[in-house]
Amino acid sequence: MQRSFYFDTSIWLDIVGKRGRNGEYAMKLIQKILVDDDVILFSDLVIQELRSIGRSQKEFFRIFSKSEKENLRRVHIYRAHIQEAREIARRRHVPLGDALHAILAKHNNAFLISRDRDFEK
Repeated sequence: MQRSFYFDTSIWLDIVGKRGRNGEYAMKLIQKILVDDDVILFSDLVIQELRSIGRSQKEFFRIFSKSEKENLRRVHIYRAHIQEAREIARRRHVPLGDALHAILAKHNNAFLISRDRDFEK
């Protein structure tokens, strides 16, 4: 059975920015996911957050240049996801973006991969 993994932006930053051991561990996880023929999910929110700190969409897609594109899937953000994320962000005192990443993982039956402490809440 094919599994899905949703990486929040902090993981992508570890990879794109080649941030030491975190970046190495994240790349190894991506390689394992691809070897196992599982799926990595991403959203426009990830791309938007990367761009907001000066990273390009090309850097993001370059990670997958040697892999099958079927293993990388964009998930859509719907109004209902944003509304649910707003409620969780308000109730749990976490950033809206983090809540939205969690909602997208949940609604797409994916494992959420993050190093962000806000997800502990």
